[in-house]
Amino acid sequence: MSKSTFDRLAPFIREYIYRNKWEEIRDVQVAACDVIFNTENNLLLATGTASGKTEAAFLPVITKLYEKPSKSIGILYISPLKALINDQFQRIEELLEFANIPVFKWHGDVAQNKKAKLIKNPQGVLQTTPESLEAMLMLRTGDITNLFSDLRYVIVDEVHYFMSEDRGIQLQCILERIQRLTNNIPIRVGLSATLGEYESAEKWLNSGTRRECSTPKFDGGKRKIRLFLEHFSVENENNLQKDKFYEYLYKCTLGKKSIIFSNSRAEIEDNIAHIKKIAKKQQTADVYLVHHGNISSSLRQHAEESMKKSELPMVTGSTVTLELGIDLGELERIVQTGSPFSVSSFVQRLGRSGRRGNASEMWFVFKEDINRNDSEFYKTINWDFIMCIAIIQLYLEERWIEPINTNTLPYGLLYHQTMSFLVTSGDVSPALLAQTMLTLGAFKNISQSDFKLLLNYMIKMEQLEIDEQKKLIVGLRGERETNRFDFYAVFATENEFTVKFKTEEIGTIHKEYPVKTKFALAGYTWEVIEIDKKSQIIYVNKVEGISTNSWVNSGALALHTKILKKMKDVLCSDAEYKYLGENAKIRLQEIRAQFSKMNLRDEMVVCIERSTYGVFPFLGTKAINALSYALTYYGLNNNIYFDGVIPVCIIIKTNVNMDEIKRILCKIKISELDKTFFNVPQDAAISGKYNEFVPEVLLRKQYMEDYIDVEDMQNSL
Repeated sequence: MSKSTFDRLAPFIREYIYRNKWEEIRDVQVAACDVIFNTENNLLLATGTASGKTEAAFLPVITKLYEKPSKSIGILYISPLKALINDQFQRIEELLEFANIPVFKWHGDVAQNKKAKLIKNPQGVLQTTPESLEAMLMLRTGDITNLFSDLRYVIVDEVHYFMSEDRGIQLQCILERIQRLTNNIPIRVGLSATLGEYESAEKWLNSGTRRECSTPKFDGGKRKIRLFLEHFSVENENNLQKDKFYEYLYKCTLGKKSIIFSNSRAEIEDNIAHIKKIAKKQQTADVYLVHHGNISSSLRQHAEESMKKSELPMVTGSTVTLELGIDLGELERIVQTGSPFSVSSFVQRLGRSGRRGNASEMWFVFKEDINRNDSEFYKTINWDFIMCIAIIQLYLEERWIEPINTNTLPYGLLYHQTMSFLVTSGDVSPALLAQTMLTLGAFKNISQSDFKLLLNYMIKMEQLEIDEQKKLIVGLRGERETNRFDFYAVFATENEFTVKFKTEEIGTIHKEYPVKTKFALAGYTWEVIEIDKKSQIIYVNKVEGISTNSWVNSGALALHTKILKKMKDVLCSDAEYKYLGENAKIRLQEIRAQFSKMNLRDEMVVCIERSTYGVFPFLGTKAINALSYALTYYGLNNNIYFDGVIPVCIIIKTNVNMDEIKRILCKIKISELDKTFFNVPQDAAISGKYNEFVPEVLLRKQYMEDYIDVEDMQNSL
């Protein structure tokens, strides 16, 4: 243990370390103390899961707060999840047990009397979400100075998540607006387990602070990893073959405290329902739970508590909701059905197991419906299976994690923050409004002319009005929008029905099922007995059997070109992968043979049938979009074939021959291309909650900037 670092910590923290029998202060904690104690820099802590990042952030900042108490809230901790706040709250409370520093939570589930206590006497540590901060800024503007005038530190957990989401842009804006109201710039600390490179995260963290960022580098040591991948083929809906898949899921989680990750809520419900059926038949304990965004918060919390505290080896099926760092205790195995969508997601999920020196263990299981009747060869290849191998290899061979996509022209968020600012400030001149909004770091790429276009459209949509002094105020329809509870959240929520069993809320579904319909939710099958259309409540009874459910899949996902290039390497290689099971080895050999037969090892363009050609460039989503538009620009009408989220190929139907297509591709690679001349549809737009309040010309511009990558296309073609 570093004696000098240990001695520098507050007495109650040293006592906490003794009480919990720490053998040493970890490298990440020593490095964080060095930055916080000796500089005024922002701090980025980018190390693996369970490396002690949270303690590394809190030990020095709490020490500093103890030594010089603040006159307001001293530390602001921001998390993407209420569950993560609740989890961290207990850890911080224990750390502060013998200090005179209170810790508060502030989110939708916290009682008003506790919030009032903080407003009356703001001090210590506050844990919250961006949405709750937004509501605080809009509804309690007069309290902001009192709450944050002497704020010393802002800790942003899961910083990689915020960087890639609209919520991260919202958070950047809120923090800067609070800084301006209080004339105080606190030090920011970012925590992340899955950053491929640090520069963009440092820039994100520094935005609006005029500070530098320190990012300590760590070796991390040799990480022990156990991987296994198996594949099950199902022909013609063969139930016996399907049963083998579910039996395998049952066996590989039996007696193991596990999470089964799947890429859709419907798949989770299906997997858990079948495993529960097998467990009942085998007379083993029902230890199976479900955790996703459509499950009620009480049932999600029950799953988290059961995973953490139950003596039984609990198994929970989940989407991304358990990907982030909620403490679930010692997980023995992670299982993934299908492929994760990114290397980052793979690393995050892998890191959920293998804490305290144990090996991280992750099993991948594929169920593929084989259709032997498909005439197009590329539709018979399991691209998801190949992508999974590519993702694993990119991490094993290079420890590569994709850079984070950030939105450079977030017009929808500019609408949202403009409305939020006007609610708090009243009437403002257009010039002052532009000066205020466009100097926020998140909007640095948006021009004054674009903002003027947006404001005029907002006036047309009656979101804004011009008063007698020629100042802008919130309009009549704008008031309806900003007065809605869900205005504080910048992510879209579907119109859903609440499902209730007697008085207990089970969760939500996206459509109204008729009476007597059966559906799956929270790991059980329910039958509709009554519908309250006015309140949008569906009352149900629990019934036996297995049923299905479906949810609307929102948002587009952009795959990185490096993943597609690695997929081609996997297809062209003869390499064997030690983690593949026997069925998986056979399926890989079959796919490689198909790929080789079409001569795609050496050729990019193949003839599919008369006057129909396939271009297989193995480009990421944004790059293949650019190629598709460029081909259209040169007279070759085409469409991209996606297998799920994977951009497989471009299909061209034309009377020109293959040599002419190749000539055009060569020209596209070397020409100076201006994507503003591409024939992009007028209504093209990246999905966004507030798109209806943004003119089409700006949405199209945003789409072209953030979803068409000419440079990557030309470099990678």
